[in-house]
Amino acid sequence: MRAGFPDFRLGNVLATSFTATLTERRGNAVERIPTPHRLLDWLAVNGLAADSCTTAQFDLARELRESIHAAATAAALHDALPASAVEVINDRSAEGRAAAILTPEGERRWRLGPGPQMEDALGVIAADAIDIIAGERDGRLALCASPTCRAAFFDTSRSRTRRWCDMNTCGNRQKKARFNAGRRERSGSAE
Repeated sequence: MRAGFPDFRLGNVLATSFTATLTERRGNAVERIPTPHRLLDWLAVNGLAADSCTTAQFDLARELRESIHAAATAAALHDALPASAVEVINDRSAEGRAAAILTPEGERRWRLGPGPQMEDALGVIAADAIDIIAGERDGRLALCASPTCRAAFFDTSRSRTRRWCDMNTCGNRQKKARFNAGRRERSGSAE
């Protein structure tokens, strides 16, 4: 990984992990893929290693990320999906030529095409977004309860009541804030 950049937030769902490359959207936003090279790093970590990324491809990737976030947010709120977001997701999905392959260990991997691999990688991400937004997977789309985050995430917990996009970040931050508020309250009433 390239030094000087914030760590990636990796999850089990490719599309929502991709949208988590921009976090704290309602606070001090943290951009985790600020450059084409950093996008290549994220793709490699997620099994979609592409050979290069032009500025135009980088712009398409970020447009896809924001479209997935907009559509997933609307789906989580049971609102109508934004037509422009649906169009971007569908376009990126249609442009991809990646093939799912089975490894000897019984795992699915993606084989990107011999041409420009960025389109294939974005196609895989878009297809994953289509699956979760269309309800093709067991789980539900939800929004992080953190008022500064509000990231869309895919909840596969047994009860489907998960509140945080990531317990190690947003969840712990909110628990710490409640704990500190309670301490202040208790120390104020003790005076």
